[in-house]
Amino acid sequence: MAKMKSHSATKKRFRLTASGHVKHKQPAKNHITGKKTPKRIRVLRKKAYLEGTQANTVKSMLQQ
Repeated sequence: MAKMKSHSATKKRFRLTASGHVKHKQPAKNHITGKKTPKRIRVLRKKAYLEGTQANTVKSMLQQ
């Protein structure tokens, strides 16, 4: 049987922490920022974590 391949787009967008959480960049920060408040843009700088079913799906896509 062939080896399982990781999902390439998922590898570029998500990272697994040492404790097994899924870390990702906040969406909605790259363009059309003129109408967003400075506070909102500042908050979007932080990394975010996935929970529950979404985290399990991403973890399965990252498995090799």
